[in-house]
Amino acid sequence: MKINAYLFGFNGKCREAFTFYAAALGGEITRMITFADTPMAETMPAEARDAICHAALAVGEQVLMGSDGMPGKDVAPAGFSISVSADTTEEAERIFTALSDGATVTMPLQKTFWAPIFGTLTDRYGVAWMVGCEP
Repeated sequence: MKINAYLFGFNGKCREAFTFYAAALGGEITRMITFADTPMAETMPAEARDAICHAALAVGEQVLMGSDGMPGKDVAPAGFSISVSADTTEEAERIFTALSDGATVTMPLQKTFWAPIFGTLTDRYGVAWMVGCEP
């Protein structure tokens, strides 16, 4: 069994966000389906057909998924954080720095009692992240 996060609420910026996450996390976008590519295409307003219905980003054995969301049902990501546990402190620093571009850093990377390095931020798309490294 795997449990993967599915992010909604990019409101037209899902493609941009997942391209950003692929670069920051070193992953590969494996799916990027627009509403125009689905059986719902004809029922969608014309301006929504290029919105992302489903995106998938493979990072190692994990998959981060997301969508712009259904047209007319705007939601904002809230009430959760995506947790990244890097293999090394250098990798954690690289990922945190990449995700920090345009972000609000809520806790700079630092040594904690539970990890050699850990920090938190909310990225430019409103998604909260926790980045650290296992001891």
